[in-house]
Amino acid sequence: MADRPQDQPKPTRAGGPLPPQPSAIGARDVIAYLRQHPDFLDRHPEALRLVRPPARNTGDDVLDFQHFLLERLRRDVVRLQDEQKSLIATSRGNLASQCRVHKAVVAMLRAASFEHLLQIVTTDLAVLIDVDVVTLGVESSTARMTRLPMQGIHLLPSGTVDDLLGPNRDALLSSSIQADPALFGPAAGLVRSQALLRLSISRSGPVGLMCVGTRKHDTFYPGLGTELLTFLARALEITIARWLERGR
Repeated sequence: MADRPQDQPKPTRAGGPLPPQPSAIGARDVIAYLRQHPDFLDRHPEALRLVRPPARNTGDDVLDFQHFLLERLRRDVVRLQDEQKSLIATSRGNLASQCRVHKAVVAMLRAASFEHLLQIVTTDLAVLIDVDVVTLGVESSTARMTRLPMQGIHLLPSGTVDDLLGPNRDALLSSSIQADPALFGPAAGLVRSQALLRLSISRSGPVGLMCVGTRKHDTFYPGLGTELLTFLARALEITIARWLERGR
């Protein structure tokens, strides 16, 4: 004898019965919800991208602008969302860069000696500001150009800084480059973008150059803001000058 409807076994799956299926939501439910929450689209503007605006045929060759306006509104919402995401990402990136530069300046101020300061700049600074290499160049009128005893510091021919930056510029950013070994030493083969920053320690002293390099070809590029980098260079100038004054 066939089972009665109430005696039919319930659908099951491995490990237990199937979960109850949600009831279907109809158009009336959606309309009722929107009536109770008229600010829904204000709180969820992305919902406009999920619906298609109605196309109305008014006849007599009369164009309906409602469809056009809704489409433009949808595009504006998407554009504003993209701009907002880009602005937030840029702000977060700038804040992170600012924090890294501040930590680098604090590390330089805490140097226990002039040699320790140079070691921080040529060794620790790359990690602190998230680049691959940082070196220092010092102009010299010596006929024979040699590397200074500390790794990461190089002697440059007199006039090199002005030749690279120009006489009235303190920073130069370059992307997609083959770096000069005279600036970066053995690490030059790694560098694909660079920031060159003038160091004017004193009126009577030689001109210097802080060279910042990274393996990413687009980390530094013309038009990128240099405020944080020049702030770092100015802080280094002041710190070096104070250590030199102590040594006199």
